[in-house]
Amino acid sequence: MSLEQIIARCLEVGINCLAVADHNTIAGALKLKEIAPFPIIIGEEILTLGGEIIGLFLSQEIPSKLSIEETVAQIKAQDGLVCIPHPYDRLRLSVFRDQVFEDIMPEVDIIEAFNARSLSPGSSTRAWQLAQKYGKLVSAGSDAHTPSEIGNACVEMPEFNDKDEFLASLAKGKISGSKSNPTVHFASTWTRLKKHLS
Repeated sequence: MSLEQIIARCLEVGINCLAVADHNTIAGALKLKEIAPFPIIIGEEILTLGGEIIGLFLSQEIPSKLSIEETVAQIKAQDGLVCIPHPYDRLRLSVFRDQVFEDIMPEVDIIEAFNARSLSPGSSTRAWQLAQKYGKLVSAGSDAHTPSEIGNACVEMPEFNDKDEFLASLAKGKISGSKSNPTVHFASTWTRLKKHLS
């Protein structure tokens, strides 16, 4: 997606704040923050040696393929927030296993309770249960890889100015959304293939 496509789609569907968490980079989020007419939360979906984790409110990129503990430590060193994405989507190879949740949960701030791209039956219910078990805040992610997916999941919440206000607002948030059409996964696969072939 181009930055202009992202902005246009957000304006079209009424999104007035966007968390951008590209895979293993914050470059696009930083560029988008410079030109977007609404607030951008700088994030990164980081592939660790044990699964994927999202850092929010980042100022520096975190390298992939570190241990889970080192990745979490680097997020916290930036005063960022740790979010577990799609925790029970068993169709992804990049999800954590239950013991990992036990080990890192003291450092986790947010659990993604609804992911619009998740194809695993019951994954949202289990994610909610995980958040309740540990008393964690919940969020939602469209996990958009194409413009039409932006807004498939969102959290309606009071406005905020910084990370601490964000957490307070998220606690009052209301998750809404719908599952993406499963065919969006073919678009992502095709894009990856084109990158490898070029």
